[in-house]
Amino acid sequence: MSRVSVVGSLHLDILVEAPRLPLSDETLAGRSWSQKCGGKGGNQAVSAARFGAETAMGGRVGDDDFGRRLRDHLRAAAVDESFVETDSSAGSGMSVAIQEAGGEYGAVIVSGANLEINPEAIVRDWAPLWRADVLTLQNEVPEAVNLVAARAARAVQCRVLLNAAPARLLPASLLELTDVLVLNRVEAGHMTGVTVRNQADVARAAQALHRPSQDLIITMGGDGLHLTTRAGESSFQPAFNTQVRSAHGAGDCFCGALAARLALGDEIAAGCRFAQAAAALFVAATPEAQMALSFDQVYAFLQKARAG
Repeated sequence: MSRVSVVGSLHLDILVEAPRLPLSDETLAGRSWSQKCGGKGGNQAVSAARFGAETAMGGRVGDDDFGRRLRDHLRAAAVDESFVETDSSAGSGMSVAIQEAGGEYGAVIVSGANLEINPEAIVRDWAPLWRADVLTLQNEVPEAVNLVAARAARAVQCRVLLNAAPARLLPASLLELTDVLVLNRVEAGHMTGVTVRNQADVARAAQALHRPSQDLIITMGGDGLHLTTRAGESSFQPAFNTQVRSAHGAGDCFCGALAARLALGDEIAAGCRFAQAAAALFVAATPEAQMALSFDQVYAFLQKARAG
């Protein structure tokens, strides 16, 4: 069976619902709060497994209740968590996300044990992860971890997908090892200095970012995405029209779904379209329905969209 490996972060998310983000020095009354297992790495691993790929996760949690919950969550989603290490001194990563009434959100992360992954040790200790069809990385673990993971994966012909989030400048050495680069319009602007507001802006940012032999995807939420293939062909794929209940985790759903479809043999444009459909269903769903999303639901949604 095709496989996706994910190396990245694991956080226990505390989600607060509020009318808007608070101003500096302001105390704002919220509506409710909940807890959710997350971290970009964990979310993308669960998404890849949900959409059909045998998936394994490499990461690090604390020896605490958060860490145990994060492990249990991966196991429940059929993600192999045998490469998730337990740190006896650093606490598990966590985040606080404030979700506005319209579904948009802002978040603060405390990385904890995620920052204690030993880049030298994982080359050997996590060797089975490199023998996958796709390795997925993000920017919530140290840059050195991403670099050694990408290098080890490419050495055995594993395709490397880098989700450059949160935004930070990336070294050329990592970009040279990246087969598929995924980032949103804010991250594209951070890396290029282009303010991405429309299709013309995103095309300029893509031209600045694209590297030969690399697929580049700039996502724009409800405004669609811009794809530049490794051959240099550019196209815009519109978003699906859907009601947004919550955008929290939508990018991770997209990346995990994309990794799964690429591992299962889809071409990049088809993989992007599937991932857009998965994210559209995700943002419209309740938290319970998000966890139950499946390949069959996304396939049916795509068929209906094509027919209509």
